Amino acid sequence: MTGFGKVIAELPCKKISIEIKSLNSKQMDINTRIPNIYREKELEIRNILSQAVERGKVDFYLTIEYAGAANPSRINQAVIESYYEQIKEIAVNLNITIPSDWFSVLLRLPETIKTDVSEWDENEWKVVKEAIFQALKAFNEFREQEGLMLEKIFASKINIIRVLLTEIEKYEQERILHIKTKIQEAIKKLEINNYDENRFEQEMIYYIEKLDINEEKTRLDNHLQYFIETMDKEKKQGRKLGFIVQEIGREINTLGSKSYQAEMQKVVVQMKDELEQIKEQILNVL
Repeated sequence: MTGFGKVIAELPCKKISIEIKSLNSKQMDINTRIPNIYREKELEIRNILSQAVERGKVDFYLTIEYAGAANPSRINQAVIESYYEQIKEIAVNLNITIPSDWFSVLLRLPETIKTDVSEWDENEWKVVKEAIFQALKAFNEFREQEGLMLEKIFASKINIIRVLLTEIEKYEQERILHIKTKIQEAIKKLEINNYDENRFEQEMIYYIEKLDINEEKTRLDNHLQYFIETMDKEKKQGRKLGFIVQEIGREINTLGSKSYQAEMQKVVVQMKDELEQIKEQILNVL
């Protein structure tokens, strides 16, 4: 499930920004970006995230903004001077033009910016850790809001499928007559004039029983009800809802294969369309 949470913690000489984002994923996948000063705390941060987030592709960013003179980054003049002299020498030796914008070239080279890694104390880490928990709280609140939105979408789609299921009933008798008429027309084309009417009716009954959709309708209605009950009563039901959606799809496909009637097939297509929209969002559910 997608989520987002961000918190900024104020310290005497710097600001700590904590940002947590997530995207859909069947597994737990944590990616962290942490300054070197807090690198030794990465395992603890990962444990905190693992306990708070069920699954998903999670990106964790911890950034530091230093105030004024407290900024530990500075230009490494000795390294830049060395690069400068080397580039000029190479330009002369190879008879090539020297750069017109020295700074844009030199500052992109390795080690031209030097960062003095300062130490942190336990009080500072407590502030940072509290900021992580606050960001996780905002992150989970975001996910809860998205969950409520998905719940409304699912309930609406399931209700539409249920309404479409009731519409199928008005086409059932017409469908049977249509099948019977087509078979009779086929017999006439074969110019079979003498055939046993009673045997024909028996075969028709057997054939139509094979195309009966009452069981599929009952099972589909039960699956729709089970989806709503699972969504309303159970927690961490994403995988279970996914299985129920598969069963719903199976019954809808069977209805389509047995329809043999244009209007009924249109209704089945509408049901499939609603179900596909549920499938697109079901991976967002934990």
